[in-house]
Amino acid sequence: MRAAFDVSPAPAPPADSPRRPSATDWLLLLGPGLIWGASFLFIAEGLEAIAPNGLTFTRILVGFVTLGLIPGARRPVAREDRGKVALLGLLWLALPLSMFPLAEQRVSSALTGMMNGANPLFVAIVAAAFSRRLPGREVLVGLAVGLIGTVLVALPSLRLGGSSLDGVLLILVGVTCYGFALNLARPLQQRSGVLPVIWRAQGWALLMTAPLGVPELLRAHWTPGPLLSVLALGALGTGVAYVLLAVAAGRVGATRAAATTFLIPGVALVLGAVVRAEHVAVLSILGGAVCVGGAWLMRRAQLAGH
Repeated sequence: MRAAFDVSPAPAPPADSPRRPSATDWLLLLGPGLIWGASFLFIAEGLEAIAPNGLTFTRILVGFVTLGLIPGARRPVAREDRGKVALLGLLWLALPLSMFPLAEQRVSSALTGMMNGANPLFVAIVAAAFSRRLPGREVLVGLAVGLIGTVLVALPSLRLGGSSLDGVLLILVGVTCYGFALNLARPLQQRSGVLPVIWRAQGWALLMTAPLGVPELLRAHWTPGPLLSVLALGALGTGVAYVLLAVAAGRVGATRAAATTFLIPGVALVLGAVVRAEHVAVLSILGGAVCVGGAWLMRRAQLAGH
């Protein structure tokens, strides 16, 4: 996950574009949300052939190779930012991408995807903590609504306790990592570009996940379905989606481009139910809608300058 895109691979354009999005722009905006929403299905399928740490390492490896094929990703990053990029590799990739496969051994892919709808909320909470300043009243309302939705999504699993509770906690750890990572990524991307920062962060994450991931990769038992799922997870979710969103941010502005993340919970829910016949409690579905609604209210208030 996901969007901290304030700039294209070139120097930063204005945060928002005054022109109306074209059909191509809409396709660029839809692509990342659909890909990232499907990522939780790909994780569930991949776990049938490879253990969680091996899956995380493999998806980062495939994403790193895929993104490295884009010339803009290989542009240099400012020397003084290299340590922060390494930290970004931990917080944006190595830790959260390790949490979600572990969580999906305990809860459904649909639930994992829906709880990722809370990502904008955690980004806002961390940003407020860093600035030591409360956001405006309208933003706080959206934040409160979103957090209530997150609780509703998780509540049926929390009632079950045991393994399901562990799964919810792992998801929350991953989403919290995104909250810190996306705030850290913003200034780095403004200075050096989106793709160079992400690609180098992936390189660091690859090194961090290798000690546990490589042995599990060597022990994997591949069949066509899980293999294709992991390749799609890496090439699309950890590679192509970032390129599409970077291009979209350059064309329509970062704020509009970031709205693609609102698709993630719904796509994860539909694919989990249709492809894997996962049962999701009605309360969780309602909570997912409330969570996305809260994030939308918060974003609208931020755009209005409140």
